Amino acid sequence: MSSFSKRNLPSSPSPIAHPKTTSSSILTRPMRSAASYLTALSQADAEARARKAGPDSEPSEPALSLRSSLTENGTSYLTMTDDSDDFCDDLDRPPHAPTSEQQPTTKHSEFGHCFNEAHRYTSAYKADTAHMIHVEEEPPYYILITTYLSYLFMIIFGHTRDFVGKRFCPEAYRHLMPSNGYAALNSDFDSFYSRRLKARMDDCFSRPITGVPGRTVTLLDRVSSNNNTTLHLTGTKSRALNISSYNYLGFAQAHGGCADAVEEGLRRYGVSACGARLECGTTDLHVQAEALVAKFIGSEDAIIASMGFATNSTTLPALVGKACLVISDELNHASIRFGVRLSGAHVRTFKHNDMKSLETLLREVISQGQPRTHRPWKKILLAVEGLYSMEGTLVNLPAIMQLKARYKFYIYVDEAHSIGALGPHGRGVADYFGIDPRSIDILMGTFTKSFGAAGGYIAGSRDVISRLRTRSHAGCYTESSSPAVLTQIISSMGSIMGISPPLPPITQNGNSPNASSSTSLAPQDAYVYPGPAPSASMPAWLKLPQQLQDGSEGRSRLRRLAFNARYLSRGLNRLGFITYGHVDSPIVPLLLFHPGKMTLFSRLMHARKTPIVVVVVAYPATPLVSGRARFCLSASHTKEDCDAVLRACDEIGEILDVKHGHLTDRWSLEEVTRRAVELVEMD
Repeated sequence: MSSFSKRNLPSSPSPIAHPKTTSSSILTRPMRSAASYLTALSQADAEARARKAGPDSEPSEPALSLRSSLTENGTSYLTMTDDSDDFCDDLDRPPHAPTSEQQPTTKHSEFGHCFNEAHRYTSAYKADTAHMIHVEEEPPYYILITTYLSYLFMIIFGHTRDFVGKRFCPEAYRHLMPSNGYAALNSDFDSFYSRRLKARMDDCFSRPITGVPGRTVTLLDRVSSNNNTTLHLTGTKSRALNISSYNYLGFAQAHGGCADAVEEGLRRYGVSACGARLECGTTDLHVQAEALVAKFIGSEDAIIASMGFATNSTTLPALVGKACLVISDELNHASIRFGVRLSGAHVRTFKHNDMKSLETLLREVISQGQPRTHRPWKKILLAVEGLYSMEGTLVNLPAIMQLKARYKFYIYVDEAHSIGALGPHGRGVADYFGIDPRSIDILMGTFTKSFGAAGGYIAGSRDVISRLRTRSHAGCYTESSSPAVLTQIISSMGSIMGISPPLPPITQNGNSPNASSSTSLAPQDAYVYPGPAPSASMPAWLKLPQQLQDGSEGRSRLRRLAFNARYLSRGLNRLGFITYGHVDSPIVPLLLFHPGKMTLFSRLMHARKTPIVVVVVAYPATPLVSGRARFCLSASHTKEDCDAVLRACDEIGEILDVKHGHLTDRWSLEEVTRRAVELVEMD
């Protein structure tokens, strides 16, 4: 906190707003710590409520939120008390009005208007550069020591409160103690972390929203009067810049061609298929969507599941079993671990993205065989993720393919976060590295992140997919995807691919009536990866706007996402922060380390004049001393949005003392925003 004592709060209009009323002048006084700053915010909030609670005020008016007390003239800038979502603020208006030639096709609050072609980049692996090795920068020792001490003090105080509370306030602990011969359903020890540590920052998690989680998001304001034991909705709403949702390509929209297609699909098919896939839950949309997914991925066939987590957890038991071995990256998602556990297969882990560790393990398990009997494994399956959601790192797929050719194992790649977000055509890590997707045995992905839909898919050879249709529990027992979700998948995926125009009709001898007899046309369903989708693969009733149908908007979204990801990641590094992950990853983790700083970072970002909603992640989702804020970029964000995030991080980073990056050539905020294009195009 020493850096904060050397400077006052910034007085520029862009950061945290300072009301102009005399009663709120306390926010302009010099403050020595972030704690004193939050105290000033609370005082300003109390004064705002006191002004509203005058003799002429309505008693039923809800109390102002923390953000509302920071607005000019004591009035609410982003808070609403009615049911309307039609805000009128800086987030609703583009910084530059479009010209007559620039006709936006999206709503700016859902998908930002950006007509500057310089703010584009193509996501692709450069063969002449080495794959980025995951190197974790270490903070100064005093940061690590104070982080450990913080957890130690909270644990000691928490156990002390439990010890005293059980003896003097037993009613408050009844649900954790045996009663009337019944054991407690909730374990005292297992619930300790959530009760005594996580509860202190519960207001930073599970924030309720309403409306579209696009470029901006509308929050339902809430307060707590009992230290986050319960959180109550105030009845007001506030709009914030959304840097936390999985909406990589910005297809989470209520307006536009895809939304119109979904509306038409609801009219034709209703809400649900009302059955499992193997019963009566397979519609023509399921067949068309699976065929389109297979073309998009570049595989022979694909199967769709209605839930992303279940795609992994129900598929892996159908692929491996006893006497099989699964080699798993140590940072794989919980759904992969759960699926492997259900399968009964043996599992071994290797150090995250470390190819030397993987090869050493492969040599060991192949030479030793099964435990006790030393018989050869029935099969060896390597499970990795294309893009790791907590680290932002990319799988070293080229090196894994070399190991596959040498040691003959199967590969299972979870592309939940990479499909649609990486590669010049948006086809995932195989597209990014220029690897034939058919050389990868199993490709898994979800529709939640890049396509604005729900569910997941498994793509692979036709024989494997045919077996999964009857062996996977996702096909036998779970409900099938709803028609509305399938329409969103088809329309968004078709927008990325582009749709080729219909071919001329084919005569009986296989020729076009307008062509010479020696010229033969390809079949109507011919497809060359990674080209546009054949028009025959789309529903005949589905009509998309021209910019979606020809793929121009899809390509623009891919390039906007790539620019935003590289700009924010490198901008934070130049400002002095420690970040993890690959430079092309749309997930940018910013290391905060200290649990108290995570809470303050989230609240201070939320308390700005233009609020910014961020996700903070702590133990057990991350190592104990690696607490972080995780930024999720989207094609819907503009360069100005990234500037706002960088500006907020720069100011709050100085307050909280989290600029511990090892980069010596640091830039000022003005230089970062001015040289954004140069920063993105650096090798």
